Amino acid sequence: MKKSALSIHISVARQRLTLKRGRAVERIFPISTSKFGLGTREGSFQTPTGRFRIAEKIGADAPIGTAFRARVPFQPTPSDLTSADLVMTRILWLDGLEPGNANTYDRYIYIHGTNHEDQIGRPASHGCVRMKNADVAELFRRVAVGTPVIIRAPRVSTARGIKVKKGIAPGGCIA
Repeated sequence: MKKSALSIHISVARQRLTLKRGRAVERIFPISTSKFGLGTREGSFQTPTGRFRIAEKIGADAPIGTAFRARVPFQPTPSDLTSADLVMTRILWLDGLEPGNANTYDRYIYIHGTNHEDQIGRPASHGCVRMKNADVAELFRRVAVGTPVIIRAPRVSTARGIKVKKGIAPGGCIA
């Protein structure tokens, strides 16, 4: 019997990445999306939403903790390691599949490791999807170029004309 294909599902609301095989959950990882919110405008530093695919995989043979500049390994300074927003360990370069996110590849939006693992679990990136270095190395091994990726924005519903996020209704009740 043929195995179901893998897919990646990213929840911005929960700051987590779920790797699925068909409908079955294979693995859940904590992540960090943009501290500037969601969007697709060039230069916005926002995380795009919608349907994507992995267009390129970079860093297969690099040791965990390798830093990349322009997708090429480099040796960061001690100052870089503490203050810069480094792309580390592995790069899964995304390509948007919808008219609204078609510029994703040209915006250099990746799933990648980070030198700021302490910020994983909350929005802190500059547009990319950050992961812990060991986690992105594991994900990299398991997925292929072409793997579908879905990035979902938090759900917003309207109750009596008031916007409601994450299932909390006006007055703090669960929606």
